[in-house]
Amino acid sequence: MPVISAPYEYNEDDLYVDLDAVLGVPVLLKCEGFNFAGSIKLKAAVEMVTAAERDGHLVPGSVIVESSSGNLGVALAVVAASKGYEFLCVTDVRCNLSTKRMIESLGGRVHTIVDPDEESGFLGARMAYVRRLCDQDSTYVWLNQYRNTNNWRSHFRVTAPAIARRWPDLSVLFVGAGTTGTLMGCARYFRTHRPGVRVVAVDSLGSVTFGAPPARRMIPGLGTSVRPPLVDESWIDEVVYVSEPETVRTCYQLAARGFLFGGSTGTVVSGARRWLEANPGRHNRVAVAIAPDLGERYLDSIYQRNWVTDLYGEDVMEPALASDLGKGI
Repeated sequence: MPVISAPYEYNEDDLYVDLDAVLGVPVLLKCEGFNFAGSIKLKAAVEMVTAAERDGHLVPGSVIVESSSGNLGVALAVVAASKGYEFLCVTDVRCNLSTKRMIESLGGRVHTIVDPDEESGFLGARMAYVRRLCDQDSTYVWLNQYRNTNNWRSHFRVTAPAIARRWPDLSVLFVGAGTTGTLMGCARYFRTHRPGVRVVAVDSLGSVTFGAPPARRMIPGLGTSVRPPLVDESWIDEVVYVSEPETVRTCYQLAARGFLFGGSTGTVVSGARRWLEANPGRHNRVAVAIAPDLGERYLDSIYQRNWVTDLYGEDVMEPALASDLGKGI
């Protein structure tokens, strides 16, 4: 077992769940939540902070500030605490209470945006707040996960090579789309080194990332209300959209088998199942999906039945039929 001196030095990078045995879905689920930040965002946080230090943007006395729906906020709180920086997370009302408490427990501060921008939603309002703050006080350093190329480089350098080494016969990779850091890093790696691997992006219905019309989204994590500057569709092969009720049902199906995953993971698994149902010959493929997070931070939302039924109706908890999963949204 490793011996570490900083929390960001440990990340379990080779744990997979066989979803064929769990849900009858022939996918190997790469679990990225087993680190001290509890999500895949720790990789991006370390890469962006290290680069900012190397480039002289982060210096003693700097305050790291970032707009985040939750997971990157926790990851940056972990890294900031370890390195001795102050940290401010700018989030919005959809952020889970447990996430806010975790950031504060690590010494960070949380500012919650309560009113969305009329055109760019909560994300636009969050980013506008961060810009104003940095313009007013130069001690604040915005890493800007939406434009920072070190976001995707962390996955080009670490995540994708780990998958390639473990599964030399990989045929299709499913990656959720948020800031698109994980997606673009993995897509660039496989297009460059293993061009035969099909990379499928999984997005939330209502997200504008790939040009779809905006709609209400209540589950934090995947999807955006402002197109991420990092996204470049030329590196990916296909996009699958998943509705939030489908995400919730998949999370509960996994939990019923003892696997408590987060909303982002539920969305990715739903998208993988949808794509495999729609494409014949799936049992001849090696398919991997990336699970960005675990479920503890969703206990007050996805795993709170009153929250679910208030938003999506009483029948959302009905088990999804296989025939429904193959239909378009």
